[in-house]
Amino acid sequence: MKKIFLASACLLALTGAASAADLAARPYTKAPVAVASVYNWTGFYLGIVGGGAWQNASDIKMKGGFVGGTAGYNWQTGNVVFGVEADGAWADASDTAFGGLVKSKTDAMGTVRGRIGYAVNNVLFYGTGGYAWVDNKITLLGLVSDSKWHSGWTVGAGVEAFFAPQWSVKGEYLYRSLGGETYFSGIAPLTTGTLEYHTVQVGVNYHFGGPIVAKY
Repeated sequence: MKKIFLASACLLALTGAASAADLAARPYTKAPVAVASVYNWTGFYLGIVGGGAWQNASDIKMKGGFVGGTAGYNWQTGNVVFGVEADGAWADASDTAFGGLVKSKTDAMGTVRGRIGYAVNNVLFYGTGGYAWVDNKITLLGLVSDSKWHSGWTVGAGVEAFFAPQWSVKGEYLYRSLGGETYFSGIAPLTTGTLEYHTVQVGVNYHFGGPIVAKY
């Protein structure tokens, strides 16, 4: 019996020593560090945009929708993002007056704007303002029509966020004030007042160059 106990003790001692030697021989491996993605907004982008437009005028109150394209460039320093953006869209915003005798319809609209905002990683809050235009047509009695280009200014604000490495989505409000024009100057001149448009639009942009910087 003593021999059996001695043999068991020796076996346990040898097993423990082998395990300790095995652990000592294994190389130490550092646990992997989590990777955090840091978004840099600098770069060129293209996108699509669409939304709704309406007027608060006293006589003709045009309203409708629009869809078009966007191009722009951002430059980021720290958390501040500067940018310039241009957009153009086909529009269908209209209304009639004087019992349907006069119809006004905006066929296209666009802007060229500066942007300045504050980036919280993949989310950008910004203000914007600059030049605005619309292509508008007035029709009299359903028979004769005349189109004019109205120019003015715009100001607004929005928020944009990356939802994929090179893709972002944005929501934006713009107020557009456009100067009056004289229609039918060779027949019966009709001078409009200032066109004031409110627009709410959404867009999706593709950013070139890859805006994500991996931080370890």
